[in-house]
Amino acid sequence: MSGEKKTKQIGDDAEALAVEYLMNLNYEIIEQNFYARKMGEIDIIAKKDNILHFIEVKSAKADFDPIYNLTPRKLRRVINSTHYYLKIKNIDMPFCIDAIIIRKNEIDFIENISI
Repeated sequence: MSGEKKTKQIGDDAEALAVEYLMNLNYEIIEQNFYARKMGEIDIIAKKDNILHFIEVKSAKADFDPIYNLTPRKLRRVINSTHYYLKIKNIDMPFCIDAIIIRKNEIDFIENISI
């Protein structure tokens, strides 16, 4: 398996874990891997208590902590993609941007992050 395929598989596995985690917390999964051209991708869009959650998932298999992949640049892209999503879907409701960090056997859910 090439490095790129391995990395994609790690990301896909992490997103599947994140979706399962969110569903266990009674989140409704609205969409996954929403791609806004020239802006970026939103890993998971979910809803709970009438609030939309735009969720970035970060993971790593090495000894590197994946939280460091959540850079200000990445957050700006998620924010821009979020506003684009709300506009094209004509949605006007409360929302927040969250992150799920997956480290080996641990999941951290960080709600309402900002830069």
